[in-house]
Amino acid sequence: MGEASASSFPIGKLAILLAVLQEHEWKKVVEQELHTRDFRYTIGRVGAMDMIKVIAAIETAAKNNHIIDSNSYREVHSLYHAIIETIQSIGRGIVQFGDILRTVGLTFAIVRGKMSGSVEHEGEWIAVCAYGTIGAPKKGFEHEAIGFGFNHI
Repeated sequence: MGEASASSFPIGKLAILLAVLQEHEWKKVVEQELHTRDFRYTIGRVGAMDMIKVIAAIETAAKNNHIIDSNSYREVHSLYHAIIETIQSIGRGIVQFGDILRTVGLTFAIVRGKMSGSVEHEGEWIAVCAYGTIGAPKKGFEHEAIGFGFNHI
C-alpha cells in the first residue's frame, strides 16, 4: 500500500483488506482509512462446522460493536443478506458445512458507511468479508477460502 492512496479504495475493498491483512502491518493503514472516512467496522473470528454458528458470530459482532442497530429490522435484514452472500461465496454456492463434513476457520470483517465514486448513493451500505480456511475436519485437510457480501441499509 505504501505510497498508493488508500482513499481510492471503496468500502468493499476496505472490508476485504481488513479481513485478509489481520497479521500484516498494512492493517494499520486500512484501519486509519476507515477512521478517516468515518466508517464503522469490526473484526472477528469464527470456527465451526455449522453455518448457523458462522451467521450468529458475524451478526453478534455487528450488534455488540454497534455496526448495526439490533432493534432496526432494516439494518438486521441488510446484514443478514450480506452474511448469506459471504457464506455462499465461501461454500461455492453450498451453504452447508457440517452436513457435508466441512469445517471453516474464518476471520471476518464488517464495514458500514457511505459509498463514494462518480455516482453518490443514498444512505449507507454494509460489506462483510470472511477469509480463512475450509475443508475436512482434520488438520491439514483444508484450503484457503474467501467470501464477500454487500448490501444497502
